[in-house]
Amino acid sequence: MHERMREIIRFGPIERLEHLLLLISFTTLAITGLVQAFSEHRISLNIIQLLGGIENTRTVHHIAAIALVLLSIFHIFYVGYKIYVLKRPLSMLPGLKDVRDAVGLLQYNLGLRQEPPAMDRYNFGEKIEYWAVVWGTLVMGFTGYILWNPVLTTRILPGEFVPAAKMAHRYEAILAVLSILIWHAWHVHIKHFNKSIFTGRISLEAMEEEHALELQKIERGVWPPPLPPAQERWRRAVLYIPLAGLLALFMLLTTYYVFTEQTAITSIPPAPVEEAYRPAKPPGLPTATPAPDIARQIPKQVTRSAPAPMPITSHPVDEDRAGCNDCHAPFSYIDPAPLDHTDYVVGECTTCHEPAKEVSQR
Repeated sequence: MHERMREIIRFGPIERLEHLLLLISFTTLAITGLVQAFSEHRISLNIIQLLGGIENTRTVHHIAAIALVLLSIFHIFYVGYKIYVLKRPLSMLPGLKDVRDAVGLLQYNLGLRQEPPAMDRYNFGEKIEYWAVVWGTLVMGFTGYILWNPVLTTRILPGEFVPAAKMAHRYEAILAVLSILIWHAWHVHIKHFNKSIFTGRISLEAMEEEHALELQKIERGVWPPPLPPAQERWRRAVLYIPLAGLLALFMLLTTYYVFTEQTAITSIPPAPVEEAYRPAKPPGLPTATPAPDIARQIPKQVTRSAPAPMPITSHPVDEDRAGCNDCHAPFSYIDPAPLDHTDYVVGECTTCHEPAKEVSQR
């Protein structure tokens, strides 16, 4: 090559647009999803309020999920187009060379070899990231659909899949965010700022360090040349587009059905709180009287020798409140009676307890 170029074209407009949409959808999903998973924290509550409430947060999360699914469908057919129509090599598939490159790079970092291994268009680290995104998208998409439509899901799968999907969705999201913040940030932003996915061009120094084998192929002209225009048109228009179009239509219709089924239980407002009956006097505790078995041994004329009648001041005594033992009995929840009252029947209550006049006049 005359005067070795200082920059090399690495990504086209479609790859750069795909990455941008993935960046936006993933970031939106991460923010709106984690604030729901950890809603008890103050920062999560602030973000939810900033987005207009939990329902708006869920709506934004669902829109970003649909965008990611549509992007994934497009990526499948775009990769198929490059492989079948343009006859590009399967450069993202892992192989034994990636294992050797990983071992060789470790030896180089430990000072056990003089030169790092020459890696191809995508090194082993980039392949790990790519297939991690594929795996994460599959897991998050499957579990996310279960959480979005739990009622429809339980018509097909056992109910245990719903809480299992919730746990898998949460921890896979945490793993994905940590992977981006640690692995991706280090290799792309901290180690050296690789702008090629935004600009489409990569520096010669970065190519020599990260993709030396691909650089050698480019300089020797080994990189596969484009197909003849007539052959490319035939493979694209006659073979690929009809079959891929039908399959894409099926996937899009399935996606539309999945995301419009709406069998999830929506949020409902809390029921109004009604004021229950509250006695005028707070409930008391059983008095220190003999235990039930001892009380039964005491003659009734002794146990029933009560002091002056005790007025009933909490509520009127009428036909609706004739069952005193329903609320007032030993170990009951309202003003428990003493233990020696276990032998008394309802009709005998007014023997010692009389309704107060102001209560009876209400």
